[in-house]
Amino acid sequence: MARTTEAFGTLDIFVSNAGILTRGTIDTYTLEDFDRMVAINVRAAFVGIQAAAQEMNDGGRIVIIGSNTAIRTAFPGASVYSMTKAALTGLVRGAAIDLAPRAITVNNVQPGPTATDMTSALAELVKPLIPLKRMGDVSEVASFVSYLASEEAGFITGASLTIDGGYVA
Repeated sequence: MARTTEAFGTLDIFVSNAGILTRGTIDTYTLEDFDRMVAINVRAAFVGIQAAAQEMNDGGRIVIIGSNTAIRTAFPGASVYSMTKAALTGLVRGAAIDLAPRAITVNNVQPGPTATDMTSALAELVKPLIPLKRMGDVSEVASFVSYLASEEAGFITGASLTIDGGYVA
């Protein structure tokens, strides 16, 4: 954060897009994997929001990238991942209240199945489960984030918004 503000000045927008998925059923999940997943998926978002808010102009925008698994754990071995993404919904609600006096909005985008290198092997298995019968495109998620970072979205805060082609509908 220090290098960014040194180079560009105070912040207007902060997007946190860090996350990992380490699969394992609850009865076999190691504490090391649990701690790592919580550190990257939850703690990093908290630290990022905190650091950004300290350097952010009033009226700024904070967007966290979560997952629709916060609503629906769709497959075995994803319980800890789902828990970490659900934690972001509470973090965003609280941060939105904390930062509202400065007119800083804080929102959580919860993408569903999105076409990436990581998901390409699963695409044909997942598409039939999506009402729109296709994976999301990264540009669609990026456009949604861009909207939430815009002036037009100034009255949206504390929200966890799903973009998943109807997957959790």
